[in-house]
Amino acid sequence: MRRAEQIRYLVLAVQREGNRQLAGALRPLGLTPSQGEAIRVIGDFAPLSLQDVGRLLICENGTNPSRLVDRLVDAGLVSREPAPDDRRRVTLSLTPAGHAAEAAVRAIEEELYRQIDAALEAAAAASGGEAGADAAAPGGEVGAAPGGEAGADGAAGGQPGSDAARTDVDAAIALLESLAAGTPAAEALKGRGVGR
Repeated sequence: MRRAEQIRYLVLAVQREGNRQLAGALRPLGLTPSQGEAIRVIGDFAPLSLQDVGRLLICENGTNPSRLVDRLVDAGLVSREPAPDDRRRVTLSLTPAGHAAEAAVRAIEEELYRQIDAALEAAAAASGGEAGADAAAPGGEVGAAPGGEAGADGAAGGQPGSDAARTDVDAAIALLESLAAGTPAAEALKGRGVGR
């Protein structure tokens, strides 16, 4: 199998498994992964217009996720209010129940990130180094040390890590960013402050 095909199928396999795990963890909350992402986006950036939400979503295609938002409004998690500057426009924000759901979604995502951190550490150990799991720094960015800069070893707060393991992870991230470049998903990531 050529490397490009191997990368394609590995990305698809990891995405499929991650989505399966996320869907299972969100099911008790009555949410889908797309709904969980929409709640997080609205929670992070509200008040937002429907178009703004669409531009920031990765799970959903298109820039007008009206059915997705309609379900969240019907569930009492999102409120629609007239925009203060233009009564013809509607802004979206979380209700008190939506804030509680957002906190639960964040906890589920954090568990998923712990699993990814453990996989990174195991891969680094297998290659002869210690990755040092990235942790959320005070600024909220993963892998950033206080002040928003990566530590000298690339891990949060200067955690230990081998140069080879860090280089491998950085190369994988650079490859994925390159493959996504110029796509609506890449623009959504940029709008959410994800990436370099």
